Amino acid sequence: MQTRNKVLDDLSQLMTNAMGVAQGARAEAETAMKSLIDRWLADRDFVTREEFDAVRAMAQKAREENEALKARIDAMEAPGGQSRP
Repeated sequence: MQTRNKVLDDLSQLMTNAMGVAQGARAEAETAMKSLIDRWLADRDFVTREEFDAVRAMAQKAREENEALKARIDAMEAPGGQSRP
């Protein structure tokens, strides 16, 4: 009976070690894949969300300024408005 328990203990230890190796391999594969994806994205010149939002805000402000300037020009060119010869 002692031999049987030893075999089961050895088998249990082997399975535990195999699971540890498998988990280590999984973590290493995830790290490698993340690194590969990060490099691929960096090579594509994608912008970050923060950069995109900053440029979008700048474009919105420029649009608003253009609309305000257009309204001033329209008011100056309207009959009775101030216009230059």
